[in-house]
Amino acid sequence: MFFSFVDELRAAGIPASMKEHLMLLEALDASVIAASPEEFYYLARATFVKDEGLLDRFDQVFGKVFKGLEASYGTDAVPIPEEWLRKIAELYLTPEQMEAIKALGSWDEIMEALKQRLEEQKERHQGGNKWIGTGGTSPFGAYGYNPEGVRIGQEGGRQGRAIKVWDKREFRNLDNSKELGTRNIKVALRRLRRFAREGAAEELDLDATIDGTARRGWLDIQMRPERHNAVKLLLFLDVGGSMDPHIKVCEELFSAATSEFKNLEFFYFHNCVYEGVWKDNRRRHSERTKTWDVLHKYGHDYKLVFVGDASMSPYEISHPGGSVEHFNEEAGAVWMQRMVNTYPSAVWLNPLGERYWGYSQSIGLIRALMQDRMYPLTLEGLDEAMRTLSRKN
Repeated sequence: MFFSFVDELRAAGIPASMKEHLMLLEALDASVIAASPEEFYYLARATFVKDEGLLDRFDQVFGKVFKGLEASYGTDAVPIPEEWLRKIAELYLTPEQMEAIKALGSWDEIMEALKQRLEEQKERHQGGNKWIGTGGTSPFGAYGYNPEGVRIGQEGGRQGRAIKVWDKREFRNLDNSKELGTRNIKVALRRLRRFAREGAAEELDLDATIDGTARRGWLDIQMRPERHNAVKLLLFLDVGGSMDPHIKVCEELFSAATSEFKNLEFFYFHNCVYEGVWKDNRRRHSERTKTWDVLHKYGHDYKLVFVGDASMSPYEISHPGGSVEHFNEEAGAVWMQRMVNTYPSAVWLNPLGERYWGYSQSIGLIRALMQDRMYPLTLEGLDEAMRTLSRKN
């Protein structure tokens, strides 16, 4: 089985040598981990994966070779009675019926109503317009309809109108092996270049060698540091939820960015940046990086690029506690303003078609916070965004 594992890793483009294979066997023989699928998964991943961009491919290979092994990571249950949340029926309404259903009102009113109904409700409920359940017009529950509400126990979004989601969702890391549809987008990224020679002198300087040899009368080999793009880039990628349809184009952008920029740092966020971001979507609840640490670690000379559709409840941007996944003590707008103030050279790339931007209040809020530096994730938009970053120093 282990030999087939190595073969599959190689077939997936993950460098897997015999040395790493023997290292894994030695670690198992020395009992450095507990005898559990989860421990073995992380040991194998640490042994074979040297590039974060290969994590997704490793997971695919691991699942294929060791099918049937159940790891415990990412399976924490949400403390809501499961029998209440089973999908019985979805509610479909006519536009006239939807118009007749009124939203509760402000963010505070919605969250206070949810708190009261959790205290009052003692059993599962289906249909209706008040209780937490399925297939109704209440602001709380699953598979129904309400202009604003809290989604609980539903497999994915349907109307895109929930202001909070009471489910622990797992997101997938981007795979940097994905090539952009054409080389043209890489060419667009290359507009953001500032070449410099730094580091060890490892490259032959042919002109200097010829000149030195001619002057001295013997072979005078001259070396120089490698020439590379000195631009420093901070890339923040929105994942999960409404970004799922845009995974392919984001993977292609991620692949191009990792190949074009030597000084690249990336982080994930969901919908809006708050007090914490993360590097690995599978460990995002346990291994977060404080946004303050990012702001203090990376200098003002970094170029900042956000990638996301900016499609969310406006409360996620304007209100403390507005995040769909946790209670954020400070509004998303506060953190966005800090990011833009720290990195004056910043743009937002939106994979959603530009013709739809005017229909979303949240997109308008993000555009204002970005000082209108939002560009569509197209060849033309990417080219314009790189020009903007090149102008701002």
